[in-house]
Amino acid sequence: MRAIAASLVLTIVASAAWAQQPAPPTKTYSSAADVAALIAKAKADHKEGQPIVVESILQLAPYAASLEYRSSVGAAAVHEKEAELFYVIDGSATLITGGKLANEKRTNAANLTGTGIDGGKSQAVAKGDFVIVPENTPHWFSAINGTIVLMSLHVPRSGAPTP
Repeated sequence: MRAIAASLVLTIVASAAWAQQPAPPTKTYSSAADVAALIAKAKADHKEGQPIVVESILQLAPYAASLEYRSSVGAAAVHEKEAELFYVIDGSATLITGGKLANEKRTNAANLTGTGIDGGKSQAVAKGDFVIVPENTPHWFSAINGTIVLMSLHVPRSGAPTP
């Protein structure tokens, strides 16, 4: 009986603690100076051989705008339930969209990665460019010209047809 009572107390305490988990942080404004500081932080935090450093720019659940500091080619990706909007803040690269992931692996319930893309459309992107990648579309920065700094925004979509 004591074991049952102790278990019940632990369940109630754990449930209360879970219910009090803070909501994701909300940040609805970042100035140009804030973004410049994030770029400097990402550059300083970058380690040799690390293809990407990510910093949070804005957040309003379920949306999050992230700064991506990319210095080398990383993994290709497919987001099965989210479109992804990119704005090139600085630098240039080659983005491949479409095709099929090479050496595909599941990273979580809604995302796949690969070592590259077989096929697809190659597009040069540079400072000031915008790109939107529909959900279920492989995408990969196959070449980085020095570094590229991006704003990325994942946009949840469910069951929407892809063009």
